Amino acid sequence: MTAEPMPLSVLDLSPVPTGTRPSQALHKTLELARTAEAAGYHRYWLAEHHNIRSVVSTSPEVMIAAVAAATSTIRVGSGGIMLPNHSPLKVAETFRVLGGLYPDRIDLGIGRAPGTDQRTALALRRSRDALTADDFPEQYAELRAYVEGFPAGHPFEPISAQPDDVPLPPVWILGSSTYGGQAAAALGTGFAYAGHFGTLDPAGVISAYKENFQPVEPDGQPRAMLALAAIVAETEERAQQLARANALSMLRLRSGRPGPLPSPEEAESYPWSEAEEAAVEEWAGLVSVGTPDQVAADLTRRAQSAGADELIITTNIHDPAERRQSFELLANAWGLKPR
Repeated sequence: MTAEPMPLSVLDLSPVPTGTRPSQALHKTLELARTAEAAGYHRYWLAEHHNIRSVVSTSPEVMIAAVAAATSTIRVGSGGIMLPNHSPLKVAETFRVLGGLYPDRIDLGIGRAPGTDQRTALALRRSRDALTADDFPEQYAELRAYVEGFPAGHPFEPISAQPDDVPLPPVWILGSSTYGGQAAAALGTGFAYAGHFGTLDPAGVISAYKENFQPVEPDGQPRAMLALAAIVAETEERAQQLARANALSMLRLRSGRPGPLPSPEEAESYPWSEAEEAAVEEWAGLVSVGTPDQVAADLTRRAQSAGADELIITTNIHDPAERRQSFELLANAWGLKPR
């Protein structure tokens, strides 16, 4: 690797392994965050998902505060806040508070997907009109206006997000389709493409984002982050065993049977059908699996092919200790400087 490797970060969904209490996953997130900081990772982002038994990443703003308190230098942010699920004023207030508590360490990644099924999205948004509204640009403009001010005569003109001496953290718009890149370009924000489950070629999406970027600040520049899934172990055989368990978890989620993250032993004894094997084979390319050098090389290739400026990695492994080790092995192979 080069002396100054591409920034590498962590995306954490707080996965719940089988045989454990869901709340334990929250504490394992804090342990992983400390490991990531010590290993030299650049950012630590927390996702937003609801009503999914395999993950407990339901309140990223709460976990951002907890992770930032448990660490001292790593940037911490949302990957992301699903803006249609929230009041723009509340998001502005929350992230100004976080920015005040942890200056120059907070990121605000936002998306427009619900992060859940339609029934749960309705429970979150409280109305069918809100569920079907296509008003993300308006929501984002309102969010910024609580910080930068509304036009004269606007009914919300007297309202500002407190504390008003704290800038809004750097904003990234997330997406798994062309819309996210288009929105990020038009709004002059960073863009994070969900390559760990998105089916589009990230190169085209990122290229279009950079070509159409409209800076908000005079010196604003496009910044593209690529999210990828990776599983690293000391041996290729063990990495494949861990990946098989991850594949079973993905299979259950996509077939409407989400559950806690299975162990490699559970995956080995599972009665795979031919159709399930074919589905897993189709998804295999979404995850970089192998030894540290193998995965580092594959991630480098994918990042360069996509034209990404940063990588953010998600890893689902049943044993929290093996998950931490996966990130440590990758950091070493990537050439990160331990803190």
